[in-house]
Amino acid sequence: MAIKRKRSRRSSGRTFELPRREQPSTRTNQAIAASSVRLVDEDGTQLGIRPIEQARAYAQDKGLDLVEVAPAAEPPVCRVMDYSKFRYEQERKAKQSKRNSTQVSIKEIRVRPKIGAHDYGWKKARLVEFLEDGCKVKLVVLFRGREREHPERGRGLLERFAADISDSGVVETTPTLEGRSMTMVVGPKASS
Repeated sequence: MAIKRKRSRRSSGRTFELPRREQPSTRTNQAIAASSVRLVDEDGTQLGIRPIEQARAYAQDKGLDLVEVAPAAEPPVCRVMDYSKFRYEQERKAKQSKRNSTQVSIKEIRVRPKIGAHDYGWKKARLVEFLEDGCKVKLVVLFRGREREHPERGRGLLERFAADISDSGVVETTPTLEGRSMTMVVGPKASS
């Protein structure tokens, strides 16, 4: 439930919503509802099955939090740890993995089977540019009217593109006819 607050009468009278804080999915300390838990110390040693009050007292004596790490187990497994430090490290790992992951975008180039020489050169230059940027490219040949009777012209055009960009790209999917269009996906060549 978002909290709405009204501004004073002197302002415009508009309402605004405060950002909603995401509740952690891991239960800690008083939020653990089980009557007994399997207790694990901060260094990883198992302390056995204990009543929840005794486990909370043990964690409080050490100045740490009791964190439910395996709620589906019978009884639930709880670990004594510094929960804020644990969450900080988890968020840092998530940011690091997000930073290290690469997003592959797919660009699309549309052509007609009766393309002029200049237009073909321009489209080929754009295709090479996209491949050098590390993007995948979906080449689409659009057929209209009687052009649909000659799909071999579209296939020939796509194969010509593939031959012309063979030094900077690799054909990932061969030309396939889908209704009124023929498509082929080209990816950047793996740098060695």
